[in-house]
Amino acid sequence: MTQKYRWRSLGLSMLLVFLPAFTACSILPSLDYSRRADELADAAGWRKQRITAGYFDLSSYVPGTPRPERRILTVYIEGDGRAWLSTYRISSDPTPRNPVALKLALRHPPEQAAAYLARPCQYHGRADRAPCRPEYWSGKRFAPEVIAASQTAVDELKHRIGADRVTLIGFSGGGAVAALLAAERRDVAELITVAGNLDHRAFSEHHSVTPLRGSLNPADAWRGLRHTPQRHLVGGSDRIVPPLVAHAYRRRFPEGQRPVVRIIEGFDHHCCWEEHWPGLLERQDGRARQRSSGASPRTDKA
Repeated sequence: MTQKYRWRSLGLSMLLVFLPAFTACSILPSLDYSRRADELADAAGWRKQRITAGYFDLSSYVPGTPRPERRILTVYIEGDGRAWLSTYRISSDPTPRNPVALKLALRHPPEQAAAYLARPCQYHGRADRAPCRPEYWSGKRFAPEVIAASQTAVDELKHRIGADRVTLIGFSGGGAVAALLAAERRDVAELITVAGNLDHRAFSEHHSVTPLRGSLNPADAWRGLRHTPQRHLVGGSDRIVPPLVAHAYRRRFPEGQRPVVRIIEGFDHHCCWEEHWPGLLERQDGRARQRSSGASPRTDKA
């Protein structure tokens, strides 16, 4: 055996020995994030469940005991999660490190029916299972099959609760999903987004990143949302989904039908939604009305 061949054999052997360890290391953070979400939900008396929704199996958390006010179910939809590790390196698992939508759901008024819905391939190792592929947390994160699966999941949650209508609340990319769902439904009491990516073309242009080819764009669905009560909450210091994205979405609507956009000073993409959520959720001064008579977006302090 030549020296060169010996080194190749040794290198291959070392790779076979350490490759499982490298793979395990990439999976461990995702499992940790899933475990943290389980712990958050469990501490609040919520339980996890899986929903088979057409093309995907989706993770969900719901209160452990029925709530008295069940005519309207509020569904919180998670953001894009850990989609990218760096500018050029996509993640192997989109499970969120900081599940903002879950934290908001756990602070929902305790007498009202609520549920949390994850995005495709998030939580409990689902990213490694078919049909999950990285395109579903990158360019196709809002693809028609993704929206169809989320639509099925909302229907199932609504059926299990026995609700008549739904309020959809989406964080970040979950705001896009919520808007696209609402555009196709006639049972939506209200659409609320938090730091929502409501126009991903405006978002991509602003950040000079590759457009989300293969994804539906909420701003293009404005006709289906003209009569849906909406509130869109945006952090004044948000550099990830800056206020210009919500403004671009709002401009797609005719005068007199433009949705309410609230710019909140001192908030960014992650801070400080959870701490202030109960107050932000309340309807105050008619701010949740769909028709704003062409008024300019509000700028509020926390």
